[in-house]
Amino acid sequence: MNRRDNVVRNIDIPLVVIYLLLMAMGWANIYSAAYDPAHANLFDRTREYGAQSVWICVSLLLGASMLLVRGDFIRDLSYPIYAGVLLLLILVLLIGREVNGAKAWFGVGGFGIQPAEFSKFATSLALTKYLSGLKTLKEMRSRVIAAALIIAPVALIMLQPDTGTALVSGAFVLVLYREGISGNILLLAILAAILTVLSLLMKENTYGVPFTDVELHGQYFLIFILLVFTVAAFFFVRKFILVQHRKRIYGYLLFGLLGSSAFIATVDQAVDRMPMHQQTRIRVLLGLEYDPRGYGYNVEQSKTAIGSGGFAGKGYLQGTFTKYKYVPMQSTDFIFCTVGEEWGFLGTTVVVLLFAALILRCIQVADRQRSKFTRIYAYCVASIFFLHLMINVGMAIGLAPVIGIPLPFFSYGGSSLIGFTLLLSVLVRLDAERFTQLH
Repeated sequence: MNRRDNVVRNIDIPLVVIYLLLMAMGWANIYSAAYDPAHANLFDRTREYGAQSVWICVSLLLGASMLLVRGDFIRDLSYPIYAGVLLLLILVLLIGREVNGAKAWFGVGGFGIQPAEFSKFATSLALTKYLSGLKTLKEMRSRVIAAALIIAPVALIMLQPDTGTALVSGAFVLVLYREGISGNILLLAILAAILTVLSLLMKENTYGVPFTDVELHGQYFLIFILLVFTVAAFFFVRKFILVQHRKRIYGYLLFGLLGSSAFIATVDQAVDRMPMHQQTRIRVLLGLEYDPRGYGYNVEQSKTAIGSGGFAGKGYLQGTFTKYKYVPMQSTDFIFCTVGEEWGFLGTTVVVLLFAALILRCIQVADRQRSKFTRIYAYCVASIFFLHLMINVGMAIGLAPVIGIPLPFFSYGGSSLIGFTLLLSVLVRLDAERFTQLH
């Protein structure tokens, strides 16, 4: 049989092996995090590790099934899948089950399905379908449509509300940049993030008590950042604006001042309208409040658990923080601290390197494509995995806010596992046709 026609032989083995390794390691760590000596059976469905075994089987069957679907069929279904997920996001707001303050779940027997986890897969397909049909992203109409495809599911997810899942859509900015959108857009996004942090740091102490040492350090940090920002802005203006647009310099500066002020005011209003627990988490992260027994408890316990693992860890099922359930949500949001405590620095390094290998392999797969659709889709997958890794690990070590972002293939949950499996299995299938697909 001709190699070009034998899709099975063209399947990217490294991607499949990394996927299976991560899923197996995730299952082992869920078993440790939720371990109950009275229910030691790995397949006991009354426990999280038993339920996860069911989702693993479903994911493997679904992933294998996707390898049998032709690439052109997947491309043709991109918009219908996107529309279907949008419909599910609307339905869950109407008839969904509320869990932890978010109306984001459908109850199916003893299991729950979270449609928001499938939005990443659906948005990747729809965005890829649209971008692959364009010659350029320079037209405003094209940018607006691409942004709308990203924002539509985000808006519905925010209504649940599920801030964490919505924020993952920021990964698509990297895809748009890779596909030719101006670097100024990416720079604007970075500046917006900096201004957001600065605006939060500049807020007065809303609790009516004197600033603590931690809060004062935050103010010193603000002054330092402002100085750096001012120096950088000066050299930027001097090199790119003063030389070419000397007469318009005051207009640029005035526009920047007014725009920054308006943005800061908007951020302040948005934060003030957040639920109090989310405001407190943000303040704890920025060092404006010290709350080790309240909203900062999870992060403090997670960091302590990871630090107690030392270089080589305490051994599998030997972690005291894990065994005695000192870290809340340890099998979901904080599964990484189980790795840190029981496997130490070596274990966390192996996990991070495996994820890095997965992301880099997705990029390599993208760069070898002749099909524009597959190339863009591969970048979507790589960007999503990258953002999930950065935020979840950042949560566990106190460098990111606790916003409920799962660690792919590690965190307990069927919806996220199926969603990530769909993302990766479709990429493997599309890549397997790389010798025949030209569009």
